[in-house]
Amino acid sequence: MSASAFRRLVLAVLPLLLAAPARAEVSEVRIAQQFGISYLPLTVMHYERLLEKAAAKAGIPGLEVSWTQFGAGNAMNDALLSGSLDFPSGGVGPLLTIWSKTEGHQNVRGVAALNSMPLYLVSTDPAVKTIHDFTARDRIALPAVKVSIQAVTLEMAAAQVFGADQYNRLDRFTVSMKHPDAMAALMSGDSEITAHFGSAPFQYLELEDRRAHVVFSSYDVLGGPHTFNVVWTTQEFHDKNPKVYAAFLAALDQAMTLIRTDPKRAAAIYIDEEKSKLAPDFVEKMIRDPENVFTTTPQKVMKYAAFMRKIGAIDKLPKSWSDLFFPEIAAKAGS
Repeated sequence: MSASAFRRLVLAVLPLLLAAPARAEVSEVRIAQQFGISYLPLTVMHYERLLEKAAAKAGIPGLEVSWTQFGAGNAMNDALLSGSLDFPSGGVGPLLTIWSKTEGHQNVRGVAALNSMPLYLVSTDPAVKTIHDFTARDRIALPAVKVSIQAVTLEMAAAQVFGADQYNRLDRFTVSMKHPDAMAALMSGDSEITAHFGSAPFQYLELEDRRAHVVFSSYDVLGGPHTFNVVWTTQEFHDKNPKVYAAFLAALDQAMTLIRTDPKRAAAIYIDEEKSKLAPDFVEKMIRDPENVFTTTPQKVMKYAAFMRKIGAIDKLPKSWSDLFFPEIAAKAGS
């Protein structure tokens, strides 16, 4: 082809290239959460349609957002890897598990934390005052055996009390159950469940009953406040949908601001969204509790990572907390 013919070809094709639309981002986002008030930022996001509004401001009008509920993080991970979910949420344990399994291919990482909140191991057995007192007749309900953050925290507690090589000593007593079912079983008094390693509001509701008491708090095990729940996604979704991803973070920040500045409104949203029969004052009290902090900043996730690597639950140790998360939150004072 002559030089002049090539120039004519370029001049003919260039306008078409310039006029071609940029690759479209997703038109639907699929988000999943679990049970409890620890997912309040997502509940507020859903109720106020914050993601749809943030996406519209970013130039993506009409974004469809679908929501589902799961009982445990491991099921969410399966859904994410099968391509039927975009933003799972759950405990630090499931995030570390899928981060380790997908490093080098799907590269799943955290988007942000949802909170720092304590987890109480609650028992109705008066003979169980410490974890030394559990016997073969006891059954401890938690969201998912071995992989939930409750299961990992229980192993950390066992390692501290019985010795590092005895970290799994209480595993044989654990049973996988959704929090609402576990609370119902524990409080019925006629179930094999004698303890529940749960979360808010379930642990607080259980403690309203004089039969129930706290065996230990996760803050005791971790040495202070720690992240309970996080949101995560794949590298592919992060990279292919920068506007939607940024809109998700913006919506999450807006939800956190509403919770922090108007706890009464946040409580009302939770009750309406969950069709809850809880008293508004009870819910607001949980939100205002200084132990319960709704924040996107990860806290003490590396303590979980170090323990899970030590027992072989994950294949490698992250270099730092920011290695577990996408770079948009790297400037936060995480740990």
